[in-house]
Amino acid sequence: MNEINQRDLVQSIERGFAVLLAFDEEMPTPTSAELAARTGLSRPAVRRILLTLQHLGYVRPEQGHWTLTPRVLTIGQHFAATHSIVEIAQPHLQRLAELTHESASLGQLDGPHVIYVGRVHVRRVMATSVDIGTRLPTHATAMGRVLLAWAEERAVEHALASVPLRQLTPRTVTDPVALRDLLHQVRIDGWAIVDSELEEGFLAAAVPVRDVQGEVVAALSHSTTRLRSSTKQIQTGVVPQLLEIAAAIEEDLSTLATAGRRVRPGDRDGFF
Repeated sequence: MNEINQRDLVQSIERGFAVLLAFDEEMPTPTSAELAARTGLSRPAVRRILLTLQHLGYVRPEQGHWTLTPRVLTIGQHFAATHSIVEIAQPHLQRLAELTHESASLGQLDGPHVIYVGRVHVRRVMATSVDIGTRLPTHATAMGRVLLAWAEERAVEHALASVPLRQLTPRTVTDPVALRDLLHQVRIDGWAIVDSELEEGFLAAAVPVRDVQGEVVAALSHSTTRLRSSTKQIQTGVVPQLLEIAAAIEEDLSTLATAGRRVRPGDRDGFF
C-alpha cells in the first residue's frame, strides 16, 4: 500500500463523503446541525455540502431535516458492475443458503471494518439489520478475522490501532496480542468461527476466497444462532461446505480471467 501525500487529497470530497456517511440507522433524517455535530464540520460548511449533494440528486430537504435519495444506491451498482466477484458469488451464496438454511454473506476488508458486498437472507439472526453495505468491526467477526489473517501487516496494524477494539459482549476479544494469536490460528486452520463476540448468541463461520493470483480478496460466511447450532456442528458440518463453495467461486473467477485473456482487441471484429 503506497503512502498518500496529504497535499494530494481533495478536502472538499473528503468532507462530502463524511456528510453522506453520517446518515445511518440511528440518524436517517438528520438536521444540518446534527450533521455538523457528528462530522465535526462547521454549520456553513455542512450547508454548502448539503446544497451541492441536493443539486447532484443524492439528498433532499424535508421540513428542516435531510434525507438520502435513491440515487445513492447507484454508487453500489457501480461497484458491483466493476467488481466481477460480486456478480459471480451471488448464485454460490444462494446455494450455500439453500444447503444450510441460514443466511450467507460475502465480505471485503474496509480498514478496521468488514463490509458486506453480497448477501442472501434466510432469516434474521442479529438484532442489528445486516445488508449489503453494512460495515462491522473486523476484530469481532468471522469474516473480519479471515480477511485480517491474510492481509498485509500494515492493514492489520491499521485495523487494530485505528479504532478502539470495543467490548461488544463479555466474550469479545479486545486484546491485540490475543487477537493476533487468533489470526495466526485462522491461517493454520483455513477458516474462522466466532461465537457470541459481535452479539450475544450470534454464531458465524467464514473462509477465504482467493483471486487467480492466490490473494485473499473476500471472505465467505455462514451465520446462525446458538439456539440452532453450535461451534462443533458448524466446524464439522458447515465449514466443509464453505470451503467447497469458496473453491467454486475461485474457479469461476479463474474461468472469467482466462476468458478475458483469450478475447484480445480486434477478436470480435465482424461479429459485433
